[in-house]
Amino acid sequence: MARRLLVGAMETAGVDREIAMEIGLALSEACANVVEHARGGPYSEYQIRAGITGDCCRVEIIDGGPGFPVERLRGLSAMAGPGAENGRGLMLIRAMTDHVQLSNHPRRGAVLRFEKTLRWRKDALVPVS
Repeated sequence: MARRLLVGAMETAGVDREIAMEIGLALSEACANVVEHARGGPYSEYQIRAGITGDCCRVEIIDGGPGFPVERLRGLSAMAGPGAENGRGLMLIRAMTDHVQLSNHPRRGAVLRFEKTLRWRKDALVPVS
């Protein structure tokens, strides 16, 4: 549902469909990671924040899981290989976006942020700079 809402809002505003779909795919992968890695009880809830500033879409996913041990967080920053057990979702998110940041939330959980430069259609509702 989050993917449809975000992609629909971007397309309505006038974001190029290919870019909107790439951001939507990255969001789906991020949500799948939360379901897989932060699952269970109260930890399965997560928040999504998305916004457009100028020609940049920023998305943030905050989960309620235990977060990452610092040494694992460093390892997740490296690109996973095709045969890796874990990290393929992050690899796809990196491929679809311009910037990815993974960190721990100060209180609890993990935070995944990504950004993507937007392309606008000629008929965009949002003023293009």
